[in-house]
Amino acid sequence: MKYFSFINFGLIAVIILLLNACNTPAPTTDTPTSPLPSPSIAPTENVEENKTESNGGQGGQVVEVGPYHLELATLKEAGGFHLDFYLQKGTDHTPIPNATVTGKIQLPDGTQQNIDFKYSDKDKHYTALFSTQIVGDYKLAILSDINGEKINGRFNFKY
Repeated sequence: MKYFSFINFGLIAVIILLLNACNTPAPTTDTPTSPLPSPSIAPTENVEENKTESNGGQGGQVVEVGPYHLELATLKEAGGFHLDFYLQKGTDHTPIPNATVTGKIQLPDGTQQNIDFKYSDKDKHYTALFSTQIVGDYKLAILSDINGEKINGRFNFKY
């Protein structure tokens, strides 16, 4: 009787070992694969797409909205910063001088302020000065009205 129990115990142990061996994944020797790229969304009117400008740009942040090219360049100055906003149309980036351009800026402390941009005929872009001593991340929404057509872009920068 003891001999029969010992065989049953041994048989059960072998079955458990085999079941565990079947459930354990085998190590792979494949090289790791890179993550899949995130899907891209084709830009449509009034939908912004951030991208870097390779040539012809001013070196700032770029947002393409339909046929419009929006670009923001920031420059630190004593007591704040200077904002250059390029509002252009078409692949040749023709400047648009007759728009109403305003900005809503969120400071690092969470407060918000409005900014009015003025067009410079000489430089062919919109400019604004913003005085601040608060160091940190800024968020800027630029609202453009081109003969009743609303074109908006969102930008981030640090001071």
